[in-house]
Amino acid sequence: MKPRTPHLTTTAIFAAMLVLAACGAKEGGAPQAPAGGAAPLPPEVDVVTVSMGTATLTQDLPGRMEAHRTAQVRARVEGIIEKRLFVEGSDVKAGDTLFQIDARNYQAAYDSAKADVGVARQTVERYKPLLAAKAVSQQDYDLAEARLKQAEAALSRALLDLENTHVPAPIAGRIGRAQVTEGALVGRGEATLLAIIEQVDPIYANFTQPGADLLRLQQAFKSGRLKRAGSAQVELVLEDGSVYPLPGKLLFSNLAVDPSTGSVSLRAEFPNPKQELLPGMFARIRFPEASADNSIRLPQRAVQTGPQGQFVMVVNAEGKMEPRPVKTGGMSGGDFIIAEGLKPGDQVIVNGLQKARPGTPVKPMPWNPTGSAPASAPAPNAPAVPEK
Repeated sequence: MKPRTPHLTTTAIFAAMLVLAACGAKEGGAPQAPAGGAAPLPPEVDVVTVSMGTATLTQDLPGRMEAHRTAQVRARVEGIIEKRLFVEGSDVKAGDTLFQIDARNYQAAYDSAKADVGVARQTVERYKPLLAAKAVSQQDYDLAEARLKQAEAALSRALLDLENTHVPAPIAGRIGRAQVTEGALVGRGEATLLAIIEQVDPIYANFTQPGADLLRLQQAFKSGRLKRAGSAQVELVLEDGSVYPLPGKLLFSNLAVDPSTGSVSLRAEFPNPKQELLPGMFARIRFPEASADNSIRLPQRAVQTGPQGQFVMVVNAEGKMEPRPVKTGGMSGGDFIIAEGLKPGDQVIVNGLQKARPGTPVKPMPWNPTGSAPASAPAPNAPAVPEK
C-alpha cells in the first residue's frame, strides 16, 4: 500500500510548530503583548446610526413580462409556401414581406377578371349611343352596367388574393420562429398561423396584489397611520436580485377582486430599449404603497433571524457587541422598516459580525455602502445601496 506521505508531513509540521512555540514560551516567557504593554485593539465593525425619518413603504410582488403588442402572422389565401423572407428572431418593420405563397393561380384569376372587366366596359360604351337612338332597350343597358360592376368587384377580389400571396408584417417588432416551412400547404379551410411578432419596447409587467393587503392599506389611510405614496414609479427586481436600471410606471389597477385567487390585477410598463426584458420572464415588481413618518430604516443585511425571532447586533454604551430583538413592519426599497426594538442614536452593526462575539469590545465605524470615502456620519434614513 502506498504510504500516506501528505498526512505524515502535515503532522510533522504541526508538531514542529508546537515545539517552537514551547521553546519560545520558555525563553521569552508569555507571548509578547503589543508595544507598550497595551491590550489588543478591538476589531472594527461598520455601523449605521439609527435616526427617524419619512420612509416610503414598498412591496415586492411576483409578476411576468408581457409584450406591449403581439400580432399573429396568418395566411389569408390557400397555397404552397415558396419562400421565407426573414431571419427568425430578427426585427421586422410593418409591411415587410415575410412569406411568398405560390401566386400563379391567383395571377391567372386576376388576368381573367381584368379581361372580363374590359369586355363589360366595352359593352356599356357600345350601348350608350344605341340607347340614345333607341336601338337597345333601357333594360339591356342596365344589365350591361350591372355586369360591369360585377366584373369590377371580381377584379378587386382577384387583386386582393394576388396581393395576399405576399404575406406582410402587420406590425413592427421582433419576429419569432416560423411555424411552417417552404413547401407547406397553408390557408386551406383556415388562416394558418405562420409566425408571431412581438413589440417589447416598452414592455408590460403583469402582477397581482392580495386583496387583504389592499384592504389593510385602505384602513391605514383612513386612520392616518399611513399616507398615500406620491409617486407611481415602480422598480423591477430581476431573478438574480439586481434592480433593472430603468424605472417603470404603474398603469392601472383592476378594482375587481378575482374570486378564484382573492387578488387584484395590476400592470406596469417599463422601457426596454436594449430588449433585455423578454416576454414570459419572471420578475418581482417593487412599487410604492404608502409613506410613513417617524420611521426607522435598516439595511436588510443588518437584520438576522434566530430561533427567538428577528434581532440585530448593536454597539452598546460600553462599546461592546450586544444582540437586540427587533420587529420589522414592512419594506422600503431594499431596507426593512423597524417597528420595535430600536431608538434614535442606536448603533447597529452592518458589517464585521464575524470579527467579534457578543459581549466583546468593538470599534464602530460609519458604514460606507458605496465604497467611497467614509462620511463623518451617515445620512438619516439614506436609502440602502447593496454592497458590491
